[in-house]
Amino acid sequence: MALDNATAVIQFLLIGISNYPEWSIMFFTLLLITYLSTLLGNALIIFLIYFDTNLHTPMYFFLSNLSFLDICYGTASMPQALVHCFSTHPYLSYPQCLTQMSVSLFLATAECLLLAVMAYDRVVAISNPLRYSVVMNGPVCSGLAAISWGTSLVLTAMLVLSLRLQFCGANVINHFVCEILSLLKLACSDTSLNELMILITGIFTLLLPFGFVLLSYIRIAVAVLKIRSSHGRLKAFSTCGSHLTVVTIFYGAAISMYIKPQSKSSSDQDKFISVFYGALTPMLNPLIYSLRNKDVKGAMKKVMAKRV
Repeated sequence: MALDNATAVIQFLLIGISNYPEWSIMFFTLLLITYLSTLLGNALIIFLIYFDTNLHTPMYFFLSNLSFLDICYGTASMPQALVHCFSTHPYLSYPQCLTQMSVSLFLATAECLLLAVMAYDRVVAISNPLRYSVVMNGPVCSGLAAISWGTSLVLTAMLVLSLRLQFCGANVINHFVCEILSLLKLACSDTSLNELMILITGIFTLLLPFGFVLLSYIRIAVAVLKIRSSHGRLKAFSTCGSHLTVVTIFYGAAISMYIKPQSKSSSDQDKFISVFYGALTPMLNPLIYSLRNKDVKGAMKKVMAKRV
């Protein structure tokens, strides 16, 4: 990303919640609870998967990757948003803004791809259970996770390095963090190529993975309906239901943000959707998986029993 030499903008003012001062305390409290829940919930998932050998399976390997991603993703933006809640002049320098935006894009893209990999894992587990351990062996799982992380790094680098923005004095971002769409709306140079790049990247990281997930679950539904045992069908739907819930929340919020025509001004609706996408989703993941998953609840009982 290059900043034109003619511009005098060297820092950005983040509006955040400052245009709703009466909400500052409530927003700070809710965001703090959300962030702490994200850290504790996802750290607990990682600990349980490491602690309980029954969870040393491909599904939980990918879940531990997802939990680690969620911890990093929340930490990339929420502490700054908390600090800025009561800041009179919540400024970010250009390098800080660029760094935060790049890290958030990288982690969000990695999560999009990882959720698609998790859907593939469930397809293999339910459609071909006898060969599951052979198909989804250790090297394959590690390779799929590495591809998710590596591809997200490449796509993010391409998107960020393609930005050539010129700012003509406007430096007020109507957002809680430095976010790429809000930053583009400040530019006085032509951003049509940048918007096209975001759309293309969104197709590869949102629409295509989401379409793959939907097709995967159609195949899973067909396979589950062929199971004669009602207990077997219930178990299959239970293990997949958690992942489908996470996918619906994550992709739904992201698609509503990025796969749509962009206006020249930043609306309050967009920034609050972004908070839901960037703060609530990482917190909800461990709750959804732990509340709907007997294996995780069983591992928690083992830990508690050992401490007693």
